[in-house]
Amino acid sequence: MSTGTDTTVAALAGLAPPADEAPAVRKPAPAPAPATPTPAPAVPRAASAGRLGRLLRAAGLRSAAILALLALWETAPRLGLVDAIFLPPVSEVAEAWWELLADGQLGEHTGASLIRSLGGFGIAVVLAVPLGLLIGWYRPVAALLGPLLEVFRNTAALALLPVFVLLLGIGETSKVSIVVYACVWPILLNTISAVGNADPTLVKLARSMDLSTPRLFQKVILPASVPAIFTGIRLAGAVSILVLVAAEMIGAKAGLGYLINASQYNFAIPQMYAGIVTISAIGVAFNQLLVTIERRLSLWRVPA
Repeated sequence: MSTGTDTTVAALAGLAPPADEAPAVRKPAPAPAPATPTPAPAVPRAASAGRLGRLLRAAGLRSAAILALLALWETAPRLGLVDAIFLPPVSEVAEAWWELLADGQLGEHTGASLIRSLGGFGIAVVLAVPLGLLIGWYRPVAALLGPLLEVFRNTAALALLPVFVLLLGIGETSKVSIVVYACVWPILLNTISAVGNADPTLVKLARSMDLSTPRLFQKVILPASVPAIFTGIRLAGAVSILVLVAAEMIGAKAGLGYLINASQYNFAIPQMYAGIVTISAIGVAFNQLLVTIERRLSLWRVPA
């Protein structure tokens, strides 16, 4: 009995590790940490939202006065504050405007006016800008033409309309010519003033660098004159439409001025206001186009 027990004990003693060599405990491998999703950048989104908010606020501020005017125009005739026959609500004017557009009359009259107005305006720019640069740069030319300019600049274009009609007839030539005459003066006078008021420090600096006169004019005088020249061009753009409308009321068979005049005689008051609104919209769009061109040509300027 003891022999078997000893044998078993010896066998177990042979298999068991020594007392000083305890079996190593295998620790389980640590589980990999879950991947933390990268948060989306919030700063650009917040910046774009802020920019959108500023644009909406600016648009709302700019359109508030227009919306208030339209609301007053709509409600005043309906409440009896003004005679609805002579000032119909803006909704009736909009309906009349759409009818004129649908039957092609508005497009025909607008096209005729734009051709005359843009033609006269373009001729005035081509004539007045070089002449204004010449007069503003060369003092003898300014002294020679100054008195003549003072006489004609104080003569209203509409006062000369009968003269243009008598000399050139009631056709397209007289209408385009009166537009040219009316548009020349704002461009010419602003161009002369722009050249004469060039920064003398820049001129002296350019002369100290031994720039020739053509280079001085190209690099200093002409760029510095761009803002004032475009001010005159924008004024001329508004004048070209206003003077043309008055000219079209005399002897024209097409054009927005003719549409307004004919609507008044036929007592089609909503159509008359539709023509007036169209002229205003064209003026605003044309002015915005000129502002955009001015900004393109003035990219070199350092903002204040």
